[in-house]
Amino acid sequence: MTARTIDNPPALRVLREAMDRVVATQLPAIREAALRCAEALAGDGIIQVFGTGHSRSFAMEIAGRAGGLIPANQLAIKDLVMHGGADPAEILDPTCERDPALAHRVWRLHDIRPADVFLVASNSGINGATIEMARLARDNGNPVIAVTSLAHSNSVASRHPSGQRLYEVADVVIDNCGVPGDAAYPLPNGAVIVPTSTMTSVLIAQLLTAEICAELLERGMAPPVHISANVEGGDAHNEALRARYADRIRRSEP
Repeated sequence: MTARTIDNPPALRVLREAMDRVVATQLPAIREAALRCAEALAGDGIIQVFGTGHSRSFAMEIAGRAGGLIPANQLAIKDLVMHGGADPAEILDPTCERDPALAHRVWRLHDIRPADVFLVASNSGINGATIEMARLARDNGNPVIAVTSLAHSNSVASRHPSGQRLYEVADVVIDNCGVPGDAAYPLPNGAVIVPTSTMTSVLIAQLLTAEICAELLERGMAPPVHISANVEGGDAHNEALRARYADRIRRSEP
C-alpha cells in the first residue's frame, strides 16, 4: 500500500495504470474487432452483446445508450424472466451464470441471424453460460469477439464442461488488462479493493464504438447512432432508425 496524497489518490493511480495498459496493448485488437463489427453492420447484421454480473456494464455501453450504435442488441440472463416466463427466483441465484444451458434459453429469445457479430464480455472468462453463448455463436457461423482478463482466465480452471475459457472460443480477443480477482489495490488487512474491469471495459466499449463509426464512414455509410432521448428530437430520430431493425433489437427497461 502506497502513501495517500490528496492530489494523487492511490485508487486513481491503479485505475489510470489499468486504462493505460489497455491503450498501450489493445488498440490492434480493438481495431480488428471494429472491422468485424463494421462488416456485420454493412451486411445488414447487428451487434449481439452478452455479459453476466458486472460484465453487463460492458453490454450496456454497447447497446441502447446515447452516443452508441442503434443496431446493437443486449442478450441477458434477465431475459428469461422478462421475456421467457421464468420465475425471478431462478436467476437470483448468483451461481446461475455457471450453467451452460442458460445460454441456449437466452439465445432462443432473440432473433439471431448469420450476418450478426457477437461481443461477449467476462472478466474471468470461465463461467458456463458465457462460454456456451460464445460457442453457440461460433457454431452458428457468427464472429465472436471476447472482452476478458487473460491474466485471470489463465490463473483458474474453466467451469464449462469443455474445459475451454472464453478467449479460446473467440475470433478476436480484447484483454481488459486486469489482474486475477479484478480488485487491484491491497489494504493492510489483506483485503483488496478497486476492481478495474468496469473502467477498462467501458473504455474498450467506447474506443470500439468510435472505431466502428470511423470504419462505416470510410465505407460511405452514415453510422446509425442513438441520440439522447432527453434532447429535442431524440425520440423521433431513434425510432426512425430502430424501425429498420424492428424486433431484432430488444428494448431494455429504463
